[in-house]
Amino acid sequence: MVRFSNSLIGVLNVITLVLSIPIIGGGIWLSQRANTDCEKFLERPLVALGVFLFLVSLAGFVGACCRNSCLLWLYLVVMFLLILLLVCFTVFAFVVTNKGAGEVVSGRGFKEYRLGDYSDWLQRRVEKASNWRRIRSCLQQGKVCESLQNKNQTWDQFVKDNLSPIQSGCCKPPSACNFTYMSGTAWNKPPGFNSSDVPDCNTWQSGQSTLCYDCQSCKAGVLANLKHDWKKVAVANIIFLIFLVVVYSIGCCAFRNNRDDNHHPRYK
Repeated sequence: MVRFSNSLIGVLNVITLVLSIPIIGGGIWLSQRANTDCEKFLERPLVALGVFLFLVSLAGFVGACCRNSCLLWLYLVVMFLLILLLVCFTVFAFVVTNKGAGEVVSGRGFKEYRLGDYSDWLQRRVEKASNWRRIRSCLQQGKVCESLQNKNQTWDQFVKDNLSPIQSGCCKPPSACNFTYMSGTAWNKPPGFNSSDVPDCNTWQSGQSTLCYDCQSCKAGVLANLKHDWKKVAVANIIFLIFLVVVYSIGCCAFRNNRDDNHHPRYK
């Protein structure tokens, strides 16, 4: 009779096995329907994640329920490496997102962001031309600035608005530029304007395809958004790690049961 730990590992792996199927299907569906670079970027990771879950779950299920020590040993090795990887990523996420915060602007309901406030590692990621080209494309396709334009706010409404970091950094010029407000994404820039103090003022253009997408403030806004998301992911990782450690411990018990049964087979 298969022992309790083996049964529990089998049930848990059946659940993850079933969950892996829609993940693989979602990746395949996305590869057929994706129209934007952002959607296409998710195709392979989704399929790879689904296949990984499927194979690991299958090994865990067969190893536990069929008392196959080799497969269960392989399952435990993968689980140990996954735990180690998540620990490293969680620590890394907290370290690289420790620096950087928005600056409060007097008389504004939103904050503004400076690229130099963030960790050097994050700065290098967004300053790399190939990386920023993809991020810029995603921002444009996501229409984050178009939603701000469609609000049709007055100046008083705009300065009280709680803009997201990306909207604050990418959709408008920095407040230090002192351009004349026309709408959320349209500002009157004096002809021949040139600023040596705030380079982003020179980069800003009113065209909807340009705006401040190439500004340092836009890159800082993306990092501010990334920092917020990574903090949430890191917290979720801690919860997931606790779950994985529990599963790994149960798996070790199941592996010990398999080994005992192989060394001391029981007969009816």
